[in-house]
Amino acid sequence: VNELLKASNNFVATTDFSLLTDDNLKVIFVVVQTPSLPNGNYDHSQIESVVNKLTEIGRQPSRKLIAINCTTMPGYCDSLKPKLDLLNYDLVYNPEFIAQGNIIYDQTNPDQVLLGSYSEESAKKVEAIYKKMCRNTPVFCTMSPISAEITKLATNCFLTMKISFANTIGDLATKAGAEPQKILNAIGADSRIGKKYLNYGYGYGGPCFPRDNKAMIYFGKNTNHKLHLSEATEKVNKEHLIFQFQEMMNRFDENETIPFEYITYKKGTNIIEESQQFFLAKMLAEAGRKVKVRVSSEMKNRLEETYSDLFIYEIDSTQEL
Repeated sequence: VNELLKASNNFVATTDFSLLTDDNLKVIFVVVQTPSLPNGNYDHSQIESVVNKLTEIGRQPSRKLIAINCTTMPGYCDSLKPKLDLLNYDLVYNPEFIAQGNIIYDQTNPDQVLLGSYSEESAKKVEAIYKKMCRNTPVFCTMSPISAEITKLATNCFLTMKISFANTIGDLATKAGAEPQKILNAIGADSRIGKKYLNYGYGYGGPCFPRDNKAMIYFGKNTNHKLHLSEATEKVNKEHLIFQFQEMMNRFDENETIPFEYITYKKGTNIIEESQQFFLAKMLAEAGRKVKVRVSSEMKNRLEETYSDLFIYEIDSTQEL
């Protein structure tokens, strides 16, 4: 990241809103957090804070473009447009499809670039930036902002559904004495299905998948259109965790140490938010089993602060970030 920033031209990252009055500044990317609320809705307050600051600066003498990179609820951009119109800003919704541990690669080699725009001209301005930045030739998907907001959620919901499907078939195969991964490999060999995200293992977790699935369920309820598949996906993810817990309780003797190669939601990160691996390790340890976790020194310190000696720790230098 630092190397790319040093080599960049015509780019500035800032929280100083006074810089936005520069006439040479044409496209402004808003990259802030939209954390989840308990009901599944997104908290848009940080975006609102940006708009309030723009309001304080006042109307721009020349038309500028705001591109929102954070995930928003479907319909939010429509509510934002009139405010930005008064300030002489166009609006494009441009959420990122990036995974922790692969952010630079995903940003420069995207499968698709999603552009929710009210005009073709605005979409083309953002598209031109990506064409300079990307090392591949992505598909540019231009549509209305609300369509793009639904697309962002639906993409991740499909992936979580695929993960839950793989795990529920894997659980079934395990109970039947069959071969879970061989079954899933065969299913994935069908070109209509594909092998990505079709592995038997832990449930989905992390800072993106669970919250996008919850947001889609929330949006469906508010639109009076119940999303049964998204609800089932979330239910299966929880049931799979319980299945894994019971299976490991039976597989390991009471005095046997249960090893975890990693407990973050994904290898190469220090994130345990919604980590099914961590939830499982914690459930087993709280059930009185000896659980050894391979973690970075930073993660060990974090866990000891909260859970003391609940786990047996083994420092893994390859997980140091």
